[in-house]
Amino acid sequence: MTEPIILLVEDTASDEVLTLRALKKSGVANRVVVVRDGAEALDYLFARGAHAGRDVADLPRLILLDLNLPKISGLDVLRAVRADERTRRVPVVILTSSNEERDLLGGYDLGANSYVVKPVDFTQFSDAVRQLGLYWLVVNQPAPT
Repeated sequence: MTEPIILLVEDTASDEVLTLRALKKSGVANRVVVVRDGAEALDYLFARGAHAGRDVADLPRLILLDLNLPKISGLDVLRAVRADERTRRVPVVILTSSNEERDLLGGYDLGANSYVVKPVDFTQFSDAVRQLGLYWLVVNQPAPT
């Protein structure tokens, strides 16, 4: 197994840059793999398509998942992650701009570990990402593989 990976599923370039900058500023040294739509997220996780050569057993330590994605929605990605024996225990944090109750309920109903609405202010956003990184990558004890 290689170093723990964070899978960032984000289609908005500015949010991707902010998230990567916030992780770096917070001292999170994990490698971050960025995919830009729901189909690519599933291809990465299940080693299909452009990611067919990847070791499917080398799962991310954390998935940061946007909801409003092209091709396949974030909730459908979460549904597929939780339905597969190989990925169902990978922590999934929904990191989205949506504060709609139906999205919040849908995320938790499908097994999200956490739901975070992206703050508009960079300082608040950076702090939220720092706390996510600290908790999920340092404090939390991951499920055995």
